[in-house]
Amino acid sequence: MIRIFALIILLIPGALAAFGIKLMRDMTFGILQAPFPYLWLQFLVGLLFFVGGLAFVAGFIFHRDQKRNKVQTRFKK
Repeated sequence: MIRIFALIILLIPGALAAFGIKLMRDMTFGILQAPFPYLWLQFLVGLLFFVGGLAFVAGFIFHRDQKRNKVQTRFKK
């Protein structure tokens, strides 16, 4: 049950990161999505979604590896 909960926790930021990539790609091709009035704003929101989702997943994996002592000595508590 805990592993399923952890998977769900990782899927939500992963989906946000994928949506951020889509927003940035659409801006590159000049496709304006509905809630955004400007292309540059759409790109910035997409970049924030991508960086935030990636940072959350990376932090989750780093915290898990740190608990299992699978990180370098400089990262150990």
